[in-house]
Amino acid sequence: MTEFDPEKFEDKYVHYFEELQEAYSNAYNQLHGRYDSEILKAIDRNVLSESEPFYEGDGEFRVELPDEHVEEVRSAVGEPERFDTVLEELVTRIEAELRRIFGFEPAD
Repeated sequence: MTEFDPEKFEDKYVHYFEELQEAYSNAYNQLHGRYDSEILKAIDRNVLSESEPFYEGDGEFRVELPDEHVEEVRSAVGEPERFDTVLEELVTRIEAELRRIFGFEPAD
């Protein structure tokens, strides 16, 4: 568990880059094999790579997605409902992983 400093999270890529990578990777791995790998990879490479995590306070994180990339990938995948389900689940898991990594939630 990494000691968390909300002020340092403002410059997250300097102070918490490894933790961010771990959260995103863990979320992806949790869904690998459960959802269509092409949709999962498209979201990871084209949406999440451009996303931005924010600390909201009180142990809560939010992942902001780039709207233009979301729409592009949703159209390219051709299965909007499945895309939305996978994207929502990934974001939920990333936010949960950030809470866990920074000690706001107990490890499973």
